[in-house]
Amino acid sequence: MFALIRKEFNTFFASAVGYLVIAIFLILNGLFLWVFKGQYNILDSGFADLSPFFQIAPWILLFLIPAVTMRSFAEEKKQGTLELLLTKPIQNWQLVLGKYLGSLSLIIIALLPSLLYCFTIYILGNPSGNFDVGSTFGSYIALLLLASLYTAIGIFSSTITNNQIIAFLISLFFCFLFYFGFSSISDYGLSETISHFFEQLGIRLHYERMSQGILDTRDICYFLSIILFFGVLTKIILQKSVNKSKIKPILIALTLVFILNSIGNRVYSRFDLTQDNRFTLSDATKSLILETPAPVVIDVLLKGDFPSEFRKLQSETKQLLEEFNALNSNIQYIFTNPLEEEALRTETINQLQQFGLTPMEVSVQESGKTEIETIVPWAILSYQNKSVKIPLVKNNIGATSEERVNSSIQQLEYAFADGLTKILHPKKHKIAVLKGNGQLPDLKIADFIKTLQEYYFVGAFTLDSVSSNATKTLEDLQKFDLIINAKPTQTFSEKEKYVLDQFIMNGGKSLWLLESVAIEIDSLMNPEGSTVALMRDLRLNDALFSYGVRVNPVLVNDLQSAPLVLASGQGNDTQFTPYPWFYESLTKSTSNHPIVKNIESVKFEFANQIDTIKNNIKKTILLTSSEKVKLEGVPKEIRLDIIREKPDFSTYIEGKQNLAVLLEGEFKSNYKDRIKPIKIKSPKDNSSHTKMIVVSDGDIIKNKTRKGQPLALGFDPYLNLKYGNKEFLLNAINYLLDDSGLIEVRSKEINIPFLNVEKVVAQKTKWQIINIIVPLVLLGIFGFLFSFIRKKKYKKVL
Repeated sequence: MFALIRKEFNTFFASAVGYLVIAIFLILNGLFLWVFKGQYNILDSGFADLSPFFQIAPWILLFLIPAVTMRSFAEEKKQGTLELLLTKPIQNWQLVLGKYLGSLSLIIIALLPSLLYCFTIYILGNPSGNFDVGSTFGSYIALLLLASLYTAIGIFSSTITNNQIIAFLISLFFCFLFYFGFSSISDYGLSETISHFFEQLGIRLHYERMSQGILDTRDICYFLSIILFFGVLTKIILQKSVNKSKIKPILIALTLVFILNSIGNRVYSRFDLTQDNRFTLSDATKSLILETPAPVVIDVLLKGDFPSEFRKLQSETKQLLEEFNALNSNIQYIFTNPLEEEALRTETINQLQQFGLTPMEVSVQESGKTEIETIVPWAILSYQNKSVKIPLVKNNIGATSEERVNSSIQQLEYAFADGLTKILHPKKHKIAVLKGNGQLPDLKIADFIKTLQEYYFVGAFTLDSVSSNATKTLEDLQKFDLIINAKPTQTFSEKEKYVLDQFIMNGGKSLWLLESVAIEIDSLMNPEGSTVALMRDLRLNDALFSYGVRVNPVLVNDLQSAPLVLASGQGNDTQFTPYPWFYESLTKSTSNHPIVKNIESVKFEFANQIDTIKNNIKKTILLTSSEKVKLEGVPKEIRLDIIREKPDFSTYIEGKQNLAVLLEGEFKSNYKDRIKPIKIKSPKDNSSHTKMIVVSDGDIIKNKTRKGQPLALGFDPYLNLKYGNKEFLLNAINYLLDDSGLIEVRSKEINIPFLNVEKVVAQKTKWQIINIIVPLVLLGIFGFLFSFIRKKKYKKVL
């Protein structure tokens, strides 16, 4: 058998045809991956990975492998040497295996120069070496299995005829049928069962799944069983027996393939080889997916030929949903392009906007050119009669393309898991929005409350009845799981504070949006253009102090801030001009805490400083100001005309100031060892483990209005910007109430390796030449050495 392998090897490289076939393979790879414009160009993609190579390799191998295998048995038949081989003292299976391994070794040699591509990406990564070796190794295993199956088909095709060209065409047909044909048949509106059968029968599903860096025993079992099947067919054709006796072993082989794959689909393991374990779903997500009882259809509106950064998002979304489907086949997904019909483009965009699926126009840098593309970065989850919209892109203010891709991909698992939670889990938690102490009116918090109602039961709650029936008031409040105290402006009585305190002692969660300084932006819009910021005493300081924080009556003046938009002119001549306004801090968290990870910048308005008090409570700083800050005490006159004054940068030296703090632990009652203001049943001096969040700005929850209707929280209609206020507050409440661990999915780190754009631009030509010429040079050196050794060997024989 080893003699046959050497014979195949020597025969292939003994002629110029062998070198020509491999040279064409290397040149095509080099041109598509490094020179030609398009989706396979690695340098233009901006990503430091070899996925374009593994996407295009099956198509190039589709021609290379039949060219290598076409002569295996066809040439032997034509020259009459096959009968001579069959008379040798070797078994038919050894003959087939020898031919097979000989041809496969040639394919492996043709693939070896592609390792140079790995080196190139390793050098051009940002930083150098930012390259996922594990994922690439898994992709090479997938490519090797694909090449092995193509080779088995090629060897089989070569036994059918004594004409090499016909053998090439037969092999090409079968390889194409198995790779692309069956997967295409599955898209033709067949029943789900038949469609799934054809998809599983084809190579493409199994190869693409493995080429992501996931080793799935089901896919390995598929490749090995089909390779074995074609090996058996090849052996049967070589036998001299009559046709009837050939049917039985074929049926046996088919039965074995079916049994092996059936067992493999029921008992299997998956190994995530990626460096960041991106395909290893969190336990909370797995639990959610496994409990899905009926089909959930996910329509992803990201089909099409996109710029490179959105192709990456498209690919990552598909890979994640494949993981969902692999865990539970009830999770089904479809990629569609809503803007495919150019004639209906405008009408479609209007309809999408009406449904809240706002398209995006993005400016993308491709090879030094700026292109404007319209995409619809949304997915729709449908389950029975319910549907949920999933945003796929995060538009962080001021973010680079790399940061936008990273943050969007980071939140994919959480976004889809959150959507599944909405449609699968009925509401169970109750939230009380406190009223009666001058909190923000309903219209000002309408957008956030509407969003909350998708997840929880939300209701208003007043403390008015505390004085008449404190026990009942507390009992009614304890029917809620969380309270929201949104910018109270009137003082709390001791009785009201005690009820809130006991709510916390009994394990209730709370979100405090408080201000210790009284000032409103609207109060500046007067003829004088000035107002006075005064201290606001809500009489909550002692309670907050006992819990572990203090909201100080000072204003945070922050150079990193949102602009103030002022109108000038009248009617159609009205102009809106943004001015620097340092009282609107614009925070951008770098924390990995799930509440604030990857959220957009949060806008504050006249925020105060928060101090943390040393006690046994765990404190996590969620949001801070920038380093360039100065603190201003009150009372203080605030004038509108300071927007035209240049700030004195030397005074902004206070450093980061805490604006939002998470408190977790067992809290001590503010009324421990004190006279209680009212009598209640079973008062508690210490709480069970609970959580609260304190934010030093009540306006963080306030939405703008237009014509008496609320706008989206965080949306600035004048600048067309969307801040992260809603996302932050929703994450905060989800974290406080989360009992499934789903919010922890936000902490998952996914590393997207990027190329160093500056290095790519400066060295592009150099690496194009290297990746095209060097593999050919290596092939030439190999040919020279092979010829030299062969001649030397025959000289010795002579």
